Amino acid sequence: MFHVFHDGETISAVGESLSEFERGVIVGLLVGEGSFGGDGRQPQVTLRMHTRHESLFAWLMERFPHSRLYGPYHHGGRSYYQWMARGRVLVRDLLPLLERHLDATLDAPAAERFRQMTDRYAGFIARERARASERPLADEHARIEKPPCDDQPPCDDQPT
Repeated sequence: MFHVFHDGETISAVGESLSEFERGVIVGLLVGEGSFGGDGRQPQVTLRMHTRHESLFAWLMERFPHSRLYGPYHHGGRSYYQWMARGRVLVRDLLPLLERHLDATLDAPAAERFRQMTDRYAGFIARERARASERPLADEHARIEKPPCDDQPPCDDQPT
């Protein structure tokens, strides 16, 4: 069961615009398929799935326009996209949703991976939250990016 928001209660600018159904889909995707980690400097949440799920990635990008979509990648007999919310975007847009809905009663292993990420990057998260009111996130356009070498997807130190 997902928390019902009351007047005046918010999770983020992005979270406010999501329906209860959308919040459930996002949390469910990340619990089942997501990876919670980071690059050593900032936290990141990654979702990697086959290219046949392209429309689902487009749906995510519509809801989290400051996140990133990489790919398609084609290597090792696999074709996939990789969606990421990291750093300031993660802290501002996705972290409040996950903090509210992802706990051990929903999925203990995913909740533990999430806790490890937030513990490891607690300093970064605290700094970004302190800056949130001082520096609004620049208005970036959502885009699909393909790094120069598609054999090397962006790093993620926490396997799913």
